[in-house]
Amino acid sequence: MIQPGEKRVVNVQMPGLYTMQGSLNMAVHVINGKLEGPRLFVCAAIHGNEINGVEIIRSLFKKSGIDKLRGTLIAIPIVNVFGIIQHSRYLPDGRDLNRSFPGTESGSLASRLAKTFTDEIISQCTHGIDLHTAGGHRTNLPQIRADFSTQGTLDMAKAFGVPVIVDSPLRDGSLRATADDAGLPLLVYEAGEALRFDAFSISTGVKGIISVMRYLDMFPKSRSRKKVTEPYLADSSKWVRAPANGILNINKELGERVREGETIGFVSDPSDMFVDEKIEFVSPFDGIVIGHTKVPLVNEGDAIFHIASFANAKEVAAELETFQEEILDV
Repeated sequence: MIQPGEKRVVNVQMPGLYTMQGSLNMAVHVINGKLEGPRLFVCAAIHGNEINGVEIIRSLFKKSGIDKLRGTLIAIPIVNVFGIIQHSRYLPDGRDLNRSFPGTESGSLASRLAKTFTDEIISQCTHGIDLHTAGGHRTNLPQIRADFSTQGTLDMAKAFGVPVIVDSPLRDGSLRATADDAGLPLLVYEAGEALRFDAFSISTGVKGIISVMRYLDMFPKSRSRKKVTEPYLADSSKWVRAPANGILNINKELGERVREGETIGFVSDPSDMFVDEKIEFVSPFDGIVIGHTKVPLVNEGDAIFHIASFANAKEVAAELETFQEEILDV
């Protein structure tokens, strides 16, 4: 039992390894405020190659006054300990932990770990924030993904304070879906790329978590007179895919505006240097680039650009530019 005003690291035992020599633990960092309030969990590295969130949590715990909060903060910097050791998105059984919730005691390794997290973390909390990056060889603009129809989630998403919020339906087997079944509002923060730290993504994540804690009255309201970021809601998003095999060149970066029919990149044939033949591809609608591949070698059908649709893409692009300048200037 962690008493009011107490800080503690709790090591939750993980499912055993096939070597049968000892076991791994999932470190759970708990700050229990002196006054009762919400119980918020913040977790990272559900996918073992997505490490930005680990640094976000470390930076969060270095913030002045974090131990004087109201309520309880439960932070799990590394959920998928197995995956992070191997620099792998998946668990040793090849399964995606974020498709294995709520889990079972007698299932696969992924299912058992999901069951442990469900019982030890989700059941103890009132709110949650799950920190992610893009998958391998991709990068994401800092954004919140949330199911707008889930009670309390949209207001919490707006409080996070990033310019872009994407309406993302719940997926079977995900942490979000299990949290929703438990009546727990949960945000997914997506930013940066796998196996890399990104200063902008990390600073934005720390600032966003603090903003949510203020929204939940875990922290006093900010006295700063800085302009509050008014988020823009994306009603849909779509991946643009490579039209052919070859070498990719892109004309747009994260946060940039694209127009319907605008050329946003091209693919060329690397095997024939005498013919400068390029196959162009265009944006299917007006929007903002919220993710793109980092690999210039593509096969036909590979996902290249992730574009979100907004009512006023020009306004969103301007806000994103200002937001990035403010974050990096802090």
